[in-house]
Amino acid sequence: MLNFVPPNECLWEVLIHYFEEKCYWMLWEAYGEHAPSQDTCDHGFQRFKSDDFDVKDKERPGQLKKFEDQQLQALLDEDVCQTENQLAERLNVAQQTISDCLQAMGKILKEGKWVSHQLNERQMEDPRVISKMLLHWHESLFCIEL
Repeated sequence: MLNFVPPNECLWEVLIHYFEEKCYWMLWEAYGEHAPSQDTCDHGFQRFKSDDFDVKDKERPGQLKKFEDQQLQALLDEDVCQTENQLAERLNVAQQTISDCLQAMGKILKEGKWVSHQLNERQMEDPRVISKMLLHWHESLFCIEL
């Protein structure tokens, strides 16, 4: 089993391509525990049947933000070497909240400093290439079984 965790967009693209119920089992075989649930696949099929082929995750209602990203960015502008715990204390929130927000902002800790995480072109293409390889592999297996 691969340790590759596919981005959600790749999984939706597989669902669009096959547009059938057997797709869930193909994803489960390919990605194991990282595959979307049957309910998620069913939700995707319903979206596709209603002509919504957008593969990006939709904003969902949830808990309101405890602080604005600008507040966190201002603290980072002051000192990029602050730890998550220090930032959490200054904003009076949990460390996990800071961690989630930094991840959403695309920040990573590199050499003790918070910097924007930039993927190069090859890194952005890798998940798509791997997903396409797996699709071709499954298609060839399916053809052999027939």
